[in-house]
Amino acid sequence: MANKRPIRIWYDREGDFLEVMFERKPGYFRQTSSEQVMEKVDEDGNVIGFHVLRASRVTRPLELDLAG
Repeated sequence: MANKRPIRIWYDREGDFLEVMFERKPGYFRQTSSEQVMEKVDEDGNVIGFHVLRASRVTRPLELDLAG
């Protein structure tokens, strides 16, 4: 069985900001194909999380290819 790692999900209602983190490690955010979504990657380019701006305004599924 694979190692289970906790996923951190945080929503700021006032800022309407959703953040999902797969790993807690240094990295940086970069643009995706959506203006609302930024992916967080580590120094090797592996996706370690993402955030969604104006999350409550999402009215249809966001289909993205996060770098992997």
